Amino acid sequence: YAATAAASTLPNTSSRSRSSGVDVVVVGGGHAGIEAAAAAARMRPKWDVVLVTPDPGRIGVMSCNPAIGGLAKGQIVRELDALGGVMPRIADTTGIQFRLLNASRGPAVQGPRCQSDKYAYAEAAQAALRQTPNLRVLPGTVEAFLLAAGRCEGVRLAGGGVVEAGAVVLTTGTFMRGLMHTGPQQTRGGRVGEAAASGISATLRGLGLELGRLKTGTPPRLDGRTIDWAGLETQPGDVPPRPFHTQHARQAADAGRHWTPPLRQVPCHLTHTSTAVHDLIRAHLDEAPMFNGQIETAGPRYCPSIEDKVVRFADRSSHHVFLEPESLRTDEIYCNGISTSLPLHVQQRLVRMLPGLERAEVLQAGYAVEYDTVLPHQIDSTGMVKSVPGLLLAGQINGTSGYEEAAAQGLIAGVNAVLWVEARRGDRGFEPLRLRRDQAYMGVLMDDLVTKTPTEPYRMFTSRAEHRLSLRSDNAAARLTPLGRDLGLVLDAEWAAFQADAAALAWWSAAMPSVPMEQPDEVDIKGAAAGLDPADLSHRPDLRAYLFAEALYAGYIERDLRRAARLAEREDQPLPIGFDYAGVQGLRSEAAQVLSRFQPTTLGQAGRLAGVNPADVMLLDIKIGAAS
Repeated sequence: YAATAAASTLPNTSSRSRSSGVDVVVVGGGHAGIEAAAAAARMRPKWDVVLVTPDPGRIGVMSCNPAIGGLAKGQIVRELDALGGVMPRIADTTGIQFRLLNASRGPAVQGPRCQSDKYAYAEAAQAALRQTPNLRVLPGTVEAFLLAAGRCEGVRLAGGGVVEAGAVVLTTGTFMRGLMHTGPQQTRGGRVGEAAASGISATLRGLGLELGRLKTGTPPRLDGRTIDWAGLETQPGDVPPRPFHTQHARQAADAGRHWTPPLRQVPCHLTHTSTAVHDLIRAHLDEAPMFNGQIETAGPRYCPSIEDKVVRFADRSSHHVFLEPESLRTDEIYCNGISTSLPLHVQQRLVRMLPGLERAEVLQAGYAVEYDTVLPHQIDSTGMVKSVPGLLLAGQINGTSGYEEAAAQGLIAGVNAVLWVEARRGDRGFEPLRLRRDQAYMGVLMDDLVTKTPTEPYRMFTSRAEHRLSLRSDNAAARLTPLGRDLGLVLDAEWAAFQADAAALAWWSAAMPSVPMEQPDEVDIKGAAAGLDPADLSHRPDLRAYLFAEALYAGYIERDLRRAARLAEREDQPLPIGFDYAGVQGLRSEAAQVLSRFQPTTLGQAGRLAGVNPADVMLLDIKIGAAS
């Protein structure tokens, strides 16, 4: 890295006239920080962008499950790809298993996912930043912000160093006053082996920001050499696999072949808990920090610890546990499904009660981590803090969970940092990037954060997106690449390839009969009937998937657009007093509970309740309309 000593003020290398400093500073080297710094540098190649992090060798570390994508999250990764993000490229080059989740269901709820080699991923992320000419990494810890006329104009580092900047993007992850729990043992830190950021919380409070506190957790890691693999169910990856980065698929197709991942592909395996395991957990709940009062903050309901599962789903006699390799270089195995903060001795007993793990050795205990967040109603959908212009927040600091949600916020914040700096310098008016809910899952994410303060770590689901039929992984490029081009995120070669794809899809769509399809293979059949050559799509399953989904959902999408317009007109539609929300089929349990508690009198009021999303309101409108 072209790092400058932390105690000095970095010189300005921007083409703009500045007395000192840099153009954009990004604080933090996690997935949000990587995307923010890369986006800013990609947009303005002549600018000087600096990423500040305590240990550059830890950039891109995958603290929890080393996997990218999944249900709804895979759509976000494809959207990042359409906007020039780096996560999709890194995932493709470091993935050791690729699968399309929900493959048996409709395209709108399918999610591409890859298991990553966690060491290769971090190395690739660091290499991607090194290879960006106008991006520098500065070792250091931020202690305060430089303010002028109420605006953020840089950071002050531990040891007295100062970095002046046009805008600052803060991405602290789980490190703000991070506290890790394994049974009664408590260790300050954001993840194993790394210290907490203790001063930044007080600094943010000093700016008048209201902070919250959340919790997340991770399962134990096992030594794969001590697992009896022969008796376990194998879960292989897809053949052929589908990449996240569209350009990878294009290049393979141009060579007349399917895309092949660079790394060796490996299977995952499946085991399960039992009533005996659940009895063990119940017997030790008094030692579980979440249940003995040691931890009082909220954790993710949708990714609960095994203790939570046993208590909340007492009627269940078994839960799946997915054994997922963390790297090709080591024998570390991630136990997806038993996140826990029980004492180590209990974790060791628990693990050895699982089929196939009777002799398994625990390499790293699972733990819970508490951390501070900024309540996100204090930012707007650009990521900028409302009361401190020039300061943008992205990632878990805003109360989210997951690498993908963090990366999405990072890219949005990085883009808006650039647009803000240009507006401040008079280059243009401030026209921020605000993605709409009907435009991207990234838009759903940002809108949810700023309108419904999370009471638990926010995780993206397809059910949160009322326009999910239109927000699919197969059409992310069509939806967002033109916007990425306008912003300067999509470079010439990528744009030319996109235009070629768009022309091919338009030609196929126009030539094929406009009738619904029930199976993806019908794309080839109907294309051949129209005189087209199916071989044109033989190595591009993403294009075939797009054509199929567009035909499959055409009528539904048109209907949803009409319904959305109707819903906007029905803001004042009355709701019956005492209505049985729990009896509405398809309504999420969280929404039913909130509606039952508050008993809103109109659809508009229902939509403004925390815990009720637009998809819930749309479903409610259908139900009320049918009953009236």
